[in-house]
Amino acid sequence: MDTKGDEHAFVADLIRQRGHRVLIIDVGTLGEPRLQPDVTRAEVAAAAGVDFAPLAAKQDRGESVTTMSRGAPIVLMRLVEEKRIDGVISLGGGGGTAIATAAMRALPVGLPKLMVSTLASGNVAPYVGVKDIVMFPSVVDVAGLNRISRQLLARAAGAICGMVEAAPPVAADKPILVASQFGNTTACIEQAKETLEAAGYEVIVFAATGTGGRTMESLIETGLVAGVFDITTTEWADELVGGVLTAGPKRLEAAARRGVPAVVSTGCLDMVNFGPPDTVPAKFAGRKFYQHNPQVTLMRTTPEECARLGRILAEKLSLSTGPVTVLLPLRGGSVISAPGGPFHDPEADKALYAGLKSSLRKDIALKELDCTVNDPDFAAACAQALLDQLPPTGVCATTQFPKQRE
Repeated sequence: MDTKGDEHAFVADLIRQRGHRVLIIDVGTLGEPRLQPDVTRAEVAAAAGVDFAPLAAKQDRGESVTTMSRGAPIVLMRLVEEKRIDGVISLGGGGGTAIATAAMRALPVGLPKLMVSTLASGNVAPYVGVKDIVMFPSVVDVAGLNRISRQLLARAAGAICGMVEAAPPVAADKPILVASQFGNTTACIEQAKETLEAAGYEVIVFAATGTGGRTMESLIETGLVAGVFDITTTEWADELVGGVLTAGPKRLEAAARRGVPAVVSTGCLDMVNFGPPDTVPAKFAGRKFYQHNPQVTLMRTTPEECARLGRILAEKLSLSTGPVTVLLPLRGGSVISAPGGPFHDPEADKALYAGLKSSLRKDIALKELDCTVNDPDFAAACAQALLDQLPPTGVCATTQFPKQRE
């Protein structure tokens, strides 16, 4: 609200003209704010456990951005919990984008979030994370009001108002189940989805492409998920071996730590993902590859890698505080590792299952089926295993967005 105060004031006035109220949060640390904030910079710093006066006196930009990036999420979450806000918009360059998107990433999926940024045309993954943040290119620097910036900022103000006004109607939704899917496990997920939906659940499917796995884990952490159908754990192969679709080292932890009922399998752990053939690191020369399409090259995991993957899955699942069942498709965990497929490797599969069984907590249910992951019998068994772990009524806690406020 100091260096970008005029621009924020311009956007705030446009939002008010559309009939909405505006709550101003100041995260500046340099000059005085050019408009009166509802939440002061001192309050934001205090939320991060920092005394603002010494921070401002230092004039250390890096420390200031870090402090406000810690405090702003706490302030915004408090406002959400108090049911005082319906959407968030901010404008900024590098520092402002870092602070504001850190705050936005703390908010629940579905609450409108819009960032007008000088960085919006580049790699925005570090700023968006796994949340539904809309990155709006500023085109020109956020450094004054001019013929171009006024036009773009007016559109941005209209966009956040439209997002808030378009809030879906409150409804008694069905309990949510989440599922992980890859092209090589689609048949299994599609059949199981029909069974689970017929039982009264809404099934949300996530592509196991790194971002998909992280997003699914994030949704589980919100408490909105009644059960987890995690058949496709392939992202762990990329995390271990060095592929491009890793979901990070905490994959499989959300359901385990929250005690959410889960069914887990080893779908597509036979493959590591890379881009076109010329992007595969030279150290993997001589390995077994399969060209999934011109943009995707798959590499078969070795018995040694599979044994480690089995142990990793067992370690993650052994953290479970709720019911979990592991099902193993003994004849192949993907289309291409089934008998006759290019990645069919019984030795590697045995190593995977042996590693998992040797390290899995003894009280966790484990079932072995003599079929492939896409066999109808496997899909049916997995779906039934999850239904057996869910409450008979299929009831779970739900959260509804409140009516419009600020």
